[in-house]
Order: sequence, then C-alpha cells, then structure tokens
Amino acid sequence: MAKPKLIRITTVPMSLEKLLEGQLGFMQQYFEVTGISGDQEKLKVLGETHGYNTYHIEMTRQITPWADLKALVKLYKFLKNEKPSIVHTHTPKAGIVGMLAARIAGVPIRLHTVAGLPLMEATGKKRSLLDFVEKRTYRFATKVYPNSQGLYDFILAEKLTQPEKLKIIGKGSSNGINTSYFNPKLFTETQKTSLRQELKIKKNDFVFIFVGRLVGDKGINELVEAFSVMSKQSSVKNFNSRLTTQNSRLLLVGPLETELDPLQPATLQEIEENPNILSVGYQQDVRPYLAISDALAFPSYREGFPNVVMQAGAMGLPAIVSDINGCNEIIIEVENGIIIPPKDSFALEKAMLTLGSDKQLYTKLQQNAREMICSRYEQELVWEALLEEYRRLLKP
Repeated sequence: MAKPKLIRITTVPMSLEKLLEGQLGFMQQYFEVTGISGDQEKLKVLGETHGYNTYHIEMTRQITPWADLKALVKLYKFLKNEKPSIVHTHTPKAGIVGMLAARIAGVPIRLHTVAGLPLMEATGKKRSLLDFVEKRTYRFATKVYPNSQGLYDFILAEKLTQPEKLKIIGKGSSNGINTSYFNPKLFTETQKTSLRQELKIKKNDFVFIFVGRLVGDKGINELVEAFSVMSKQSSVKNFNSRLTTQNSRLLLVGPLETELDPLQPATLQEIEENPNILSVGYQQDVRPYLAISDALAFPSYREGFPNVVMQAGAMGLPAIVSDINGCNEIIIEVENGIIIPPKDSFALEKAMLTLGSDKQLYTKLQQNAREMICSRYEQELVWEALLEEYRRLLKP
C-alpha cells in the first residue's frame, strides 16, 4: 500500500535543516515526504543527505509581490500534479504561499506551524499588512499550530483566527531537542581546552554565549551594550566572584545580517573593537561553542519556541532570556535561568553580573538545566505527538 504524501514547506532550506532537523527523515518512515524551499543547491544536498524528496521554489523573506505570485503559481501546479494528503508549512512567507496554493489545489489537510510572529514588533502600515497576511494564512489552513502557549494566547487575543483551528502539539516546540546529540558529556576536557585556546579564552574566563542571527530583534544591541558596561567595571564586589574585567567574555555564534533589521553602528563598532567580544559567524555545529561556555544570554524581542534555549539547556547551561513567549516557558525563574524584561540592557547587565558572581545560584541553575529540558522536550516525544496528529487528521 502506497504511503500518503506529506509536503513540508519553508522559505529557506536552513529552516528545514535546523528548525526541523531530523524530523522529515523520521516522517519518511510513514509518509512519502517532499521538502520544498528556496536555494536549489542547498535544498538538493539537504534532501540527498537525509533521504527525502525535494522540490525547489524560490521564496523571499521580504515583501515581493511579483516574486511571490510566481512562487504561488509554481507551487499550485506542483501540488495539483502530486495530490498530497498533507501540506504543512513553516515560516511566514512559506505559510501564505503554501496555504493559498494548497487550498486552490484542493489539498484536504493544510497545516501551518507558527514559530514566531514578526508582526509583534511591527507598527503602522507594516503591522496592518502583516496582520492581513497572517489572517489569510490561517484562513487558508485547516489547522494552525502555535508552538508555544504564549503564541496561542496572542493569536486568540488578536483574533487572527478561530479558537477551534488552534492546537499546541505536545508541550510546545516545533521539533523538540535531541538530548543525546546535545550532551555535554560528548566533549572531552582536551577538546574544550583546544577550542578555548584557539579563541584565546582562558581557563577561568566566564563565557556568555549567544547563538542565532545577529540582528536587532534578537536583542544584540542591548546584549553588547550590557556586556560592554559590565566588562568595564573594575570588579564585582560582595560575592565570591569569577567575574572581573579581565575574565568575562561574550561569544557570538551566528551570521551577521545587514539587510533586514541590521545592528546599530555603535553595536557593530563595539563588536569589532572590544577584545572580550568574540564573533565567530555561522557554525554548522554549535555544540563545541556551547560546551566551552558558562551561560546563554538570549535577550530576544520575540520568539516562537526557541531551539537555542533548549539546546543550551541540554548542554547544561543556565540561560538569561527575555520575558517573552517560548523563552518564559522553557526557562523557569531561578530554577534553570533568569528572566528579564525585553529591550532592557540594564536588567540584562544585572542578570549577567548575578550569574557570573553568585556561585551558589549559578550552581543550582546549572544542575537543573539539562534535566528540565530532557524531561519536557525530548525530540522523539515531539515527533511522535505530531505523527499522532497527522494520523488523527487522516482518519475518514
């Protein structure tokens, strides 16, 4: 008996590769899976590596009506020919193009996962346009899956769709976390020492790490400002402290984006000139960098259910996160991290000082970090929950 066809669509292949890592290969056991995204060469390599079909449709993250129309027509023709049972989209542009094309093509099960909403930070005409697009995406979908309780509540409060269309899969997250892969025991002291030496990080340096795109709405301007102020202080008093001017480091792991939401010039200058800030760019494997770090600093303005916070936790790192949906579900205050108001560099500086200074608190958070991820967000639990949802929807 032939397997039902499952189409998964993202705007760029990196989302298939990172945000849904391993998931399409898992679903291949039960479905004939096709991954659709832009960047033809990267997409092809991704499909060949993980053993699922791919189909290239170029999509942009910007508002580009003519290019979007071309993508819509091409996708409609593909879906009309393939006749899949399920089309499941991720990311905003893939969502609107994919859900509309699937509806026109008569695909019976049209699913969209919400893993973040750019409209949360938009105002004026841009907010109105994004509201319109989001509402249409949800209208064309048969089910909508916010990947956190905060997103679920926001969508309801803004009346973006009807309550009966919404559902959270499992305990949240689009993909969970592979805690066997993100495991600090995989890295020896020799390996960690070698990477630290390569980056000129001393043995007793306290390393704050950020992983993600270096853009404004990830809180990088505030993070660099907070770290800069903190590192210029002569010392931290009244604590049994590891943190001083000489031995605090900020490790930035991720691509610098200059087109959408670029960093402020002063932030770029500080990153360039401050010897205690290390920017290593995009890394295929972030685990070695997490392994040599002491704490995650993730002051994002908006998220769905951030993978990096789960990854850092699985690697045994406490986290400082913004009080936004997703982050404030993964992190429990003074249990496995510290929660601060978004866009508040002073609160961020204070939290960084606290983590680097209060040894007793740091030890408690560190000891809880991995277990609180393993018990709630193990990857296969999320995959099985989604598979069960697919099976439920496929029943007559």
